[in-house]
Amino acid sequence: MQWEIVIGLETHAQLQTQSKIFSGASTRFGAGPNTQACAVDLALPGVLPVLNRQAVEHAIRFGLAVGAKISPASIFARKNYFYPDLPKGYQISQMDLPVVVGGHLEILVGDQVKVVELTRAHMEEDAGKSVHEEGFLGPHGEASSGIDLNRAGTPLLEIVTEPVMRSAAEAVAYAKALHTLVVWLGVCDGNMQEGSFRCDANVSVRPVGQKEFGTRCEIKNLNSFRFLEEAIQYEVRRQIELIEDGGAVVQETRLYDPDRQETRSMRSKEDANDYRYFPDPDLLPVVIDDAWIADVRTKMPALPAQLCEQWQSEFGLSAYDAQLLTQDRDTAKVFEELLAIVGKPLAKAAANLIAGELASSLNRAGIATADAPLKAKHLAPLLTRVADGTISNKIAKDIFAILWEEAIEGKAISTVDQVIDAKGLKQISDSGELEAMIDKVLAANEKSVEEFRSGKEKAFNALVGQIMKASKGKANPGQVNELLRKKLS
Repeated sequence: MQWEIVIGLETHAQLQTQSKIFSGASTRFGAGPNTQACAVDLALPGVLPVLNRQAVEHAIRFGLAVGAKISPASIFARKNYFYPDLPKGYQISQMDLPVVVGGHLEILVGDQVKVVELTRAHMEEDAGKSVHEEGFLGPHGEASSGIDLNRAGTPLLEIVTEPVMRSAAEAVAYAKALHTLVVWLGVCDGNMQEGSFRCDANVSVRPVGQKEFGTRCEIKNLNSFRFLEEAIQYEVRRQIELIEDGGAVVQETRLYDPDRQETRSMRSKEDANDYRYFPDPDLLPVVIDDAWIADVRTKMPALPAQLCEQWQSEFGLSAYDAQLLTQDRDTAKVFEELLAIVGKPLAKAAANLIAGELASSLNRAGIATADAPLKAKHLAPLLTRVADGTISNKIAKDIFAILWEEAIEGKAISTVDQVIDAKGLKQISDSGELEAMIDKVLAANEKSVEEFRSGKEKAFNALVGQIMKASKGKANPGQVNELLRKKLS
């Protein structure tokens, strides 16, 4: 039997605010256990929540970016469940009237564009954290667990998709695109290791052609794109094998074990009515008027999708190049700064330099683009010297490596021209000198000459390689190709 995979994602993005959603306690990561939990977070008697205005503005900003409807009035509700890390016995969330309704996000899967429809995005507070570390002992020396309430009350935006994804690859592409967007907008720092961006995957399977959805399982708290992909792939296999062996999928919440690369049952899946949602009587409806929305809109940066389209049409970049350059705001900023120096005609060369040498060097060194030791002012002369024929692309890569090493070691960074002069790297473009070099190579490689004249194009490339080797990479490749073809014909 052929099976169709059905996936929907619920993503929790921690909103980038200095204080919590309903209290003035800090959201700073890494503080000692329970040192950032105030009376409101601890649910002490008599305390009242006060809504963080910036959290609402972040939600509005996200809604505008995905083309969603911003609710003129949204309501906070109490979601009732009982866990040790939930001090109040309920979580303040949104149910019937979320702040963001609908919207969509375009993703690129291979070379295909897919639109992922969003159901909603709503604000809520995070719970605390249960600590089950090995060696954690109770007052009488027994194995025990602890509760850290530092995260309790941290502002979250839960972003829910429609069940429109049909593979783990599509789910990962969506998660990456969403991560890029929320970081780009400045609404979330996107730090997955610290829990600022984590996904829950709802996965089910059904026979191809069947309209009704299969029974879904929810895999909780996937905090890396790799784990998201592995968890979905395992869960799909598990469900198909279970059904084909005559069993039935049970609706439940599951956890992913990255060490075993498998999901395991956590608890039966609750439905909305199990949480007994009702409007929180301590919080008024959030009224968002047109003036507030307009004010947020004026402060928004150009979006990745807008820049992608603009750079493709204006500079002739491919969709792939444009996507690479807009994967984060820092990369886009480097491109814009580089372009401001070298001009529009060198846009493709600038894109290649950023996506090639710069990106690979940053990746090897584990350095973020924002902290790149080589800036646009250092890189621009590489492009201009290739464009004016002073150096070849290969020599430009060698010079980049020299500049990068100087920057990493904290030395004074040389100029491109200084390196060219010091190393004697200027490209050979003199026709007479090149012809003499070509004649020597042809005389020494008569077999390759014969093979080319008998129709073997590979022999031509071999001869070019020999000429470049003889010139120590300094011969102008374009001129070498032109002169060599003339001599061979």
